[in-house]
Amino acid sequence: MNTHELIVHFTTVFVLCYFVLLNGGYLLLNFLSMISLRRRSQEIILDDLPQVYSALEPPISVLVPAFNEEATIAASVRSMLQLSYSEMEIIVINDGSADGTLEVLKQEFGLQAFPEAYRIQIETKPVRGFYRSTRYPNLRVIDKINGGKADSLNAGINASRYPLFCGVDADSILQRDSLQRLVKPFLTDSTVVATGGTVRVANGCEVRGGYLTRIGLPRNVWALFQVVEYLRAFLFGRLGWSVINGMLIISGAFGLFRKDAVLAAGGYKPKTIGEDMELVVRMHRLLREKKQPYRIDFIPDPVCWTEAPEDKATLRNQRIRWQRGLSESLSANWGLMFSRRGGVPGWLAFPFMLLFEWMGPLVELGGYIFMVFAWYFGWVSWEAFAVFLFVAIGLGILLSASGLLLEEMSFHIYPKPRQLLVLALVVIAENFGYRQLNSWWRLVGLYRWATQGEASWGAMTRKGSWQRKV
Repeated sequence: MNTHELIVHFTTVFVLCYFVLLNGGYLLLNFLSMISLRRRSQEIILDDLPQVYSALEPPISVLVPAFNEEATIAASVRSMLQLSYSEMEIIVINDGSADGTLEVLKQEFGLQAFPEAYRIQIETKPVRGFYRSTRYPNLRVIDKINGGKADSLNAGINASRYPLFCGVDADSILQRDSLQRLVKPFLTDSTVVATGGTVRVANGCEVRGGYLTRIGLPRNVWALFQVVEYLRAFLFGRLGWSVINGMLIISGAFGLFRKDAVLAAGGYKPKTIGEDMELVVRMHRLLREKKQPYRIDFIPDPVCWTEAPEDKATLRNQRIRWQRGLSESLSANWGLMFSRRGGVPGWLAFPFMLLFEWMGPLVELGGYIFMVFAWYFGWVSWEAFAVFLFVAIGLGILLSASGLLLEEMSFHIYPKPRQLLVLALVVIAENFGYRQLNSWWRLVGLYRWATQGEASWGAMTRKGSWQRKV
């Protein structure tokens, strides 16, 4: 075997082994998710019984950072005002919006300027003013100079009054029992420091007056692909890691935190665009260094609905930012990986993220290009190329299908046969171009992180067509 044949042989073996390990790891997470969902199905009967938690529920501060969200902010705040929870406050942080976000809030909720004491526990950009609603006594608005989402959340933490805070995106709609479901782990386990909930794509649904009145599928193909992505990411990605206390990310769209634990960790890091993941990874690292018992849980019930990008350019920018955020989160917390007290987060979750999420775009795209060229020029046999297609595409379809199956068995959110048929077709179609395109965007994000300085989240185009006032 000459040098060329040796290089081809080892590259082929490496690519095949990588894809096998990648998909095998996700299949294992899928198995853990099935176990967790089975336990949940045995306990779900309790949800139909009269609830006795109201006297025990700790009060919650709901923090809503908003930057140029005039199209969706009113309906989102209305959805939070109708949450069935015993005691909560809603704090909207207007992060120097250049559009009519603040004016919409003033008109919709009767805001009036109201000076109040503001204890600075975390440094933020200057606050310009405070407002209180004349119609809803538990609604306040902070107007501040633009500093980014992390800075806005830190300002909300400074102004919050309660021991738990829930970060919610300004384009999100919450189901009425969302907080009740999300807070349950805190009631049963004193070591819980954070919980995350499932996020679903709201495109195609209908919201009236802050209520989700109809669940549907988007007609836009980009949003349809994301429906399947979200099912896969939440139902066996985060749920699987949560079973073994190795979840490294809580979606910024909907997460509940113990305020004292976040303050001890230093709050959100303003100079990162992946502030949600970075905070969770940092909390893992610091709590393990202190040998402090803790849990970070995931609640699989569909509790939060958010608008997904419907055009290629916005989706591309979002995925590039996500990859940069992942890179920043991992690089800022290298000390967790293989640390003496790292446990599951440091010895399993962190290396998995590093190998398959951080390096994934480079190896996956490189693997596709190499195998296609190697087969075309006759460097590998058709049999070897067929095996590659099976592990790269066939197992990818299997993973997406398993996410759809878990959803149908556990929650049955999309009950119509036509909806399931559409999703089944999307499960197959996304593996022929869309996932590869996503890998390319992630590779661009990796390159920009390595070659450029700090980045901001920027603005995402919101249509808000799924929201109605009445």
